[in-house]
Amino acid sequence: MTPDLEPIRQAVTAVFDAKHRAREEALADCRKVIRFSANAIRALHRGDTADAIGLIGEAGATLAHAAGVLSDHQDVLNAGFVHDAAKEYAEARIFAALCAGDPLPLPTDLGIEPAAYLNGLGEAVGELRRRMLDLLRAEDLDTAERTLESMDAVVEMLATIDYPDGMTGGLRRTTDVARALVERSRSDLTTTVVQERLRKELRK
Repeated sequence: MTPDLEPIRQAVTAVFDAKHRAREEALADCRKVIRFSANAIRALHRGDTADAIGLIGEAGATLAHAAGVLSDHQDVLNAGFVHDAAKEYAEARIFAALCAGDPLPLPTDLGIEPAAYLNGLGEAVGELRRRMLDLLRAEDLDTAERTLESMDAVVEMLATIDYPDGMTGGLRRTTDVARALVERSRSDLTTTVVQERLRKELRK
């Protein structure tokens, strides 16, 4: 006797259809989060704080919507594309706080997992380097030096997070990249400071 497999097919396809719809909606949201976050960071570099705050708000709301869509699909919620979007959002929020001199938000403040937050924090070091180079070009050495100090502090803290990469989302590599950026930035700042001293001596 041939078994009746149709009920099984209907049961599993109903589950996968719902999961697929949720995944596609959340994936579209996460792409928007990444775009909003990147545009916010660009606005911060331009000094357009109001625009950046608006974009960051859009990113946060969209990420929260994606998480809500996937609330019944934890296997998809833990997928890489959600982590990547959360990381980019964290980077934008953290960079905005650093630019304003505000306290850094906690992962719980952003509603994201610690691994995504820490990788976003590490990637914010790259944006701080860009900011420092802009400050050097503007001959604002004092602020450039404080920016380097912030970069250094971030890397020192990240280096203390010693857990397997599977738990931290590859934080070790992010930290290594950030450390290399700090050393390059230290060299750039040192060179500029020495040149400025020589310039002053020549003027005398």
